[in-house]
Amino acid sequence: MSELTLSCPDLGDFKDVAVIEVLVKPGDRVAIDTPLITLETDKATMDVPSTAAGEITALLVQKGSRISKGSPLARLRTEEGAASSPSGASATATAAPATAAVPAGAAAPGAAAAGSTAPSADAVSAGPAGPAARPGEASPATASSPPVAVRAETSAAEASATHRTQLLVLGAGPGGYTAAFRAADLGLQVVLVERWEQLGGVCLNVGCIPSKALLHAAKVIEDAHAMREHGIVFGEPQLNFDRLRTWKAGVVKRLTGGLSTLARQRGVRVLRGTGTFAGPHLLQLLPQNESSAGSESGKAESIYFEQCIVAAGSEAARLPFLPADPRIIDSTGALELPPAPGRMLVIGGGIIGLEMACVYEALGARIDVVELTGQLLPGCDPDLVRPLEKRIRARYGRILLDTRVTAAEATREGVRVHFQGKEVSDGLYDYVLVAVGRTPNGRRLEAERAGVRVDERGFIPTDRQMRTNVPHIFAIGDIAGQPMLAHKATHEGKVAAEVAAGQKSHFDARAIPAVAYTDPEVAWVGLTESAARAQGIAVERSSFPWAASGRSLSLGRDEGFTKLLFDASTHRLVGAGIVGTNAGELIAEATLAIEMGADAADIGLTVHAHPTLSETVAFAAEGYEGTLTDLYLPKKR
Repeated sequence: MSELTLSCPDLGDFKDVAVIEVLVKPGDRVAIDTPLITLETDKATMDVPSTAAGEITALLVQKGSRISKGSPLARLRTEEGAASSPSGASATATAAPATAAVPAGAAAPGAAAAGSTAPSADAVSAGPAGPAARPGEASPATASSPPVAVRAETSAAEASATHRTQLLVLGAGPGGYTAAFRAADLGLQVVLVERWEQLGGVCLNVGCIPSKALLHAAKVIEDAHAMREHGIVFGEPQLNFDRLRTWKAGVVKRLTGGLSTLARQRGVRVLRGTGTFAGPHLLQLLPQNESSAGSESGKAESIYFEQCIVAAGSEAARLPFLPADPRIIDSTGALELPPAPGRMLVIGGGIIGLEMACVYEALGARIDVVELTGQLLPGCDPDLVRPLEKRIRARYGRILLDTRVTAAEATREGVRVHFQGKEVSDGLYDYVLVAVGRTPNGRRLEAERAGVRVDERGFIPTDRQMRTNVPHIFAIGDIAGQPMLAHKATHEGKVAAEVAAGQKSHFDARAIPAVAYTDPEVAWVGLTESAARAQGIAVERSSFPWAASGRSLSLGRDEGFTKLLFDASTHRLVGAGIVGTNAGELIAEATLAIEMGADAADIGLTVHAHPTLSETVAFAAEGYEGTLTDLYLPKKR
């Protein structure tokens, strides 16, 4: 064996570049192109990959170091004659005693880039240099044969399998189908496993899409009612719940049917059933019921895979002390629109609970909301919640904060619910909606049989390439950690697919927006004021009230505002919050500004159409810059 010193490559015009993250430690085995460190310039961040395979014996830099071309990074013990990459961290060799060893992460035959040792949990991939492994090839670092025991186990699994594929995607929600389609576009043979009859997972079938259809229906009712004050009077709405359900189902069917077409066009093979791991390269597939043909024969089958992306999602959390009763429903049950909702209790004042409360209040239900914490929409800045809370307190029954549900009994008259809080009495309800969050499905997959680590909450930890601790198995979406949002899952799915295909890709989003599609909508992205205070981060705030927005006034809704948070030293945007009509659409501009490192001047000097709600983003930036003319703001001293 020999020992190398890995050095910093040519960084172009940059010198004394800051090391912001060290991705390896002594004792780690690395492959060619495994990222060693992350650097940050004033223009971008970049990873410096290893140019040789072996074991890190010493680190020569630390977080906060400043390096230039030729700066030593680490010492590496490698096999005599091991392959090296022509670019990336340069290597200088010194003699070392020779020993023979097989790489611990040796790949199964035919696994695309699957043999490299898994990075640490916080590792970043995708350096600026070095060749990537092609689909179906082992990376240069692991081209040697795997141990005999591994080969025998893999061969037995492959021989016993009903189906074989290069890439298996488990779960066809937004993250799963995105990963499958992207991988197919990159030339991989893909099998997509889904337990639902239709593709799309929870989001398209019983989540994001049907709930937004019902929220639109609720908004039509509310808008018609609001115009009475302005001279346009409609009769009371006549509700036909059957037709409303049919319309909602049609929206869902149109989208899920489109996904089936896209899968066929890309040659993605869809198998339906419930998948559990039987080994590191084998998945057992059980049909949902005797009539379901997930497996094509309707019987238990198995799939041998070279690589796998786990996109098995989450399910609605349950309160174990509540009785089993059809009047106690979760978000899926709420979307079925039980007739004559009457009195309804929503347990949980988060996004899902408040969205469904908006729907049912518009449909005539009398709503109470109970929330364990001290505010609605926990995690959101309180000032953004206030306009929403003010509106619903005037329309709903009770909003119970800092209150716990302790018990419930199903009676002939309704569901009697007991509370624990300040001066709060029990309540009797026709329906109780439980919306207390979601739990990941990690513990339902028997992932330990594949060697995949699942934490105590059911999440599967990953690195920034979305790899689990088993290098050829990836995890994305809800099952990979917070935030549990479909738009995060889709981006993670693309990363996992690209890495599986041998590309240099990693998940590096600076900000992920969150939206409550309530009335008014509430949206936020990046750093919140509450988080900044808790973390001791110096930020400066600028906000613009929608009462001064011509577009907002023309919509008859002036309760909203736009808030921007800027880094106190660089004046770059680090966070934003918007409450008001279409806040969920407006937050995209702030998200892009954070991703691009825009400062207040960049936003304020961008010409926005007039009159629009999007102007309020520019006005808030102008307020920070001191150039705003649409309000009078005394100059800061």
